[in-house]
Amino acid sequence: MELFKTFWPVIVAFVGFLVWLIRLESRSIENTKEIKRLWHQRREDLESSRLARENTNKILEEIQRDIKALIGKVGQ
Repeated sequence: MELFKTFWPVIVAFVGFLVWLIRLESRSIENTKEIKRLWHQRREDLESSRLARENTNKILEEIQRDIKALIGKVGQ
């Protein structure tokens, strides 16, 4: 019992350190999951942006063809 009275601050500090390490590991795991989610979301955003650009380019090509056709009709 005397040994416990002597070393109780060390034991409490060690237990507190273990609790802190467990919380730190938990945060690390949560952050890893969040980073993976953000990368997945980024990949989806890039894909939707690419599709939107392709759609815009198709519309612009159609408008360009229409303008060329109108200019061709006016020039005759």
